[in-house]
Amino acid sequence: MIRELTSFEPYRDFIRDINADPVYLDPMLSTEEEIEGNLLSAQSDPDKTALGVFEDGVMTGLFVFLIIKEERYVEMLVGLSRRTAAYEEAADWLLKNCPGYHVDFVFNPKNAAIKDMLKNRGASFDPEQFKMVLSGEVPAVDTTGVEPLSAQYEAQYIAMHDTDRYWTGDKVVNALDTFRVFLAVDGGTVIGYIDVTRNNEENEPFDFLVKEEYRRRGWGRKLLAKAIEENRPKRMMLIVDIDNAPAIALYRSMGFTHDPEPVNQSATWIAE
Repeated sequence: MIRELTSFEPYRDFIRDINADPVYLDPMLSTEEEIEGNLLSAQSDPDKTALGVFEDGVMTGLFVFLIIKEERYVEMLVGLSRRTAAYEEAADWLLKNCPGYHVDFVFNPKNAAIKDMLKNRGASFDPEQFKMVLSGEVPAVDTTGVEPLSAQYEAQYIAMHDTDRYWTGDKVVNALDTFRVFLAVDGGTVIGYIDVTRNNEENEPFDFLVKEEYRRRGWGRKLLAKAIEENRPKRMMLIVDIDNAPAIALYRSMGFTHDPEPVNQSATWIAE
């Protein structure tokens, strides 16, 4: 049985138990900030729905989904269970309440229960990722050619932005209270960009792209250096694919180190 939750208080032991298990912990609950933003805030945010799955009155799964109806978009913010059946029941709830919606999942790749559900539903999987944190000395980098997003370059930025994600360029432009955007500009042409969150104690580059023909010319270092500079004195982290050797080398050269937290994996499913 699945039902909406109005309080997490009765289930704190369940949450702690699952999230202490290295196989089933939720990487979206790795920090106090994430626990507040992804879990506890669901009680007061109308766009977030908290669900509990129960068997004979005992909780077997707890989920929080961000649901943006006008975008037909869902993001799993919290997924805690050791049972594939609990994930299947949550997916059935999405089929009923969010038919045809684009659903994004971020999860612990050791968790076979959610992976089995996603495979059963025909989801597409991204490579595993790990977290890096800015903890070393940042080298001096000339950031000439990098500037904040402005109306002059807005159309070029939107046109080149990655569209294979919820936060497309036009959405970012309308959410500059959430993101800082820096552009690499060469001769009046936008040839790269970096979108960086701005409101957290530990911010992160959310999207980062340099046109292929301009790569290996230092533009990635310039963009990242500018993002680090403007983010100070706050901390910075990032998530990178474990097989993206060029990106990992860049981040290490800019003072990022591999954090020992669990790796993440993402998957996308159309609820149909």
